[in-house]
Amino acid sequence: MLQHKQQIAKLLAAATRNLHDAGIQENSPETRFDVAYKAIMQSAIAALQACGYRPDTNRPGHHVTLIQSLPLTIGLASDHTIVLDKLRTKRNLSDYTGADLDEVAAEACVKEVKWLLTEVKAWLKEKHPELMD
Repeated sequence: MLQHKQQIAKLLAAATRNLHDAGIQENSPETRFDVAYKAIMQSAIAALQACGYRPDTNRPGHHVTLIQSLPLTIGLASDHTIVLDKLRTKRNLSDYTGADLDEVAAEACVKEVKWLLTEVKAWLKEKHPELMD
């Protein structure tokens, strides 16, 4: 249990650091988007692990799985799931085609991770207080 708690704490700390970095306006929109998206994934992994599951990151599609797990873990509303999936699609296009990520996309990703990280922490505190400090 202690190791499990420590792993979740590490993921939440990493997500918090990445959220901070995403807010640094001197970074390019692409960098801000990338670190914000990373924080979204870390938040989703923390929620999934709190429920006793681990994503198989060696298989294609694990980002989709993480996003789709959020309604089942923290009870994420479908409108947020849709937004997170659109951000995932933008990230894929950028990574695999070189598509540009502008300031609007970066701000949208930062906004979502701020909200998601707050929700995951509140959910953990309510549903799994033994995993929180």
